Amino acid sequence: MALHLYIDADACPVKQEVYRVAQRYILSVTLVANAPMRVPYYPWLKLTVVGDGLDEADNWIAERVQQSDIVITADIPLTDRCVKAGARVLSPTGKEFTEDNIGGALAMRNLMTDLRSAGTITGGPPPFNKRDRSRFLQQLDRIICAIQQEEKHS
Repeated sequence: MALHLYIDADACPVKQEVYRVAQRYILSVTLVANAPMRVPYYPWLKLTVVGDGLDEADNWIAERVQQSDIVITADIPLTDRCVKAGARVLSPTGKEFTEDNIGGALAMRNLMTDLRSAGTITGGPPPFNKRDRSRFLQQLDRIICAIQQEEKHS
């Protein structure tokens, strides 16, 4: 089974890092976005532009993701769908989501949405920083190596 990376690309701050890692490991990458964007030309890199409707990119990824694929996204509902499909999911800040922690992440996301709707909380997540980028790269490398090891032993 060939390892494939899907990127929820519209607001993803780590696309360049994924390109470097994918080139090193010779992986296929699909960026999924609601609008066209400039991407470098690599034979293993594909941009898919879906409609601009709500959750179009999420639905496209969730319908295609398979076990041993990796999804890069900050979207918790998409993460839940991908984890249930057997994929490995990594946020741009380097947090890996699993069956063990996705329930808590969904509950926290729903709570924060409710608090924002009520006006109790007005800010968003902290700004993306170098530490997040470094943690992302370490985790992505670890996940790829783990999947490759699993494939060798199956």
